[in-house]
Amino acid sequence: MIKLKHSLAILLLGLLSLSGLSQSQEIKSEIEELKNYNENLDHRLDRLQKMVDDIIWFERVGDVAHIDKLYIYGPPKWKEKNPTAKGAGNPVKFWTYAFFPKNLDVNKKYPLMVLPHGGVHGDFTTYYTHIVRELIAQEYIVVAAEYRGSTGYGKGHYEKIDYGGLENEDVYASRNYMIENYDFVDENRVGIMGWSHGGMITLFNLFNHPKDYKVGFAGVPVSDLVARMGYMTQSYRDLYSADYHIGKTANDNLAEYRRRSPAWNTHKFQNTPLLIHTNTNDDDVNVLEVEHLIKSLKADGKTFEYEIYQAVPGGHSFDRMDTKKAKEIRVKIYKFLAKQLKPNKPISTFKDIQKAGYRF
Repeated sequence: MIKLKHSLAILLLGLLSLSGLSQSQEIKSEIEELKNYNENLDHRLDRLQKMVDDIIWFERVGDVAHIDKLYIYGPPKWKEKNPTAKGAGNPVKFWTYAFFPKNLDVNKKYPLMVLPHGGVHGDFTTYYTHIVRELIAQEYIVVAAEYRGSTGYGKGHYEKIDYGGLENEDVYASRNYMIENYDFVDENRVGIMGWSHGGMITLFNLFNHPKDYKVGFAGVPVSDLVARMGYMTQSYRDLYSADYHIGKTANDNLAEYRRRSPAWNTHKFQNTPLLIHTNTNDDDVNVLEVEHLIKSLKADGKTFEYEIYQAVPGGHSFDRMDTKKAKEIRVKIYKFLAKQLKPNKPISTFKDIQKAGYRF
């Protein structure tokens, strides 16, 4: 209904222009109010959707995991509107999910899996249900940060976005929180895995904090923002050039877009065991981005593993789906991670992953 009003207002403005009438300041103000109202309503609806999805987490995973949602903080905002205002420079507060196996013994040590979500303004939803169940079945503890810019927490948190920047440190802060607060988390067995933008965050965490992770998996990772700005739509590019974000296009500030791109920062990688997956029919992260990452790592003489899948059904989501093929690929991912993290009950067969994902 609100969007309809917005469209009618735009139409009215057009008719006034066609009829030769001047655009009154009053009409302009009303249109701006409608735009703001529509935007704020979208954030309220996102918040409602988030609260519903939080309840669904307990229904879908509560039989195997204790679920908590923790309020923690990361570094201050990278860009302050008013650096001298009250509260300027304070840490950015955010929520993070934590999942603990129900059979956990507090007198033992367990590996930690850091699981950053994807999306420019995404959030951690029950889309990841089966992946969380599969990790819990192996007796991993899982932490998933709703880092700055995540959707579902209002306009203020949404506009704190720092894509490819301090959001990486929010995810790192979630890792540190788990180690500092739970004695049964083994600080020597911490892994990180993520897909898409979560894959990008995985890479930057390995690049920036190589001693603090034993292993990483980056699935279809956003790798080159410069190339990405070239093949994505204008509405997508606008997310980055918004005033509250980078504020400039890649054409206007190439160095900033490179700074936020793993493919342009591979020299930082310290050969932490790493597996990279991509898919030739990915309709979101074009395979060319990941190929640039792979070539850059090779050019820098880095050691890592990768696989370029050939047109596996599912495109961008090919190994996160509930198909047999996706599950078989995840078995390979879990086996790679288990070499370093040594979970108590590793998944090594398709039968294992089927048992982990469902209530039989």
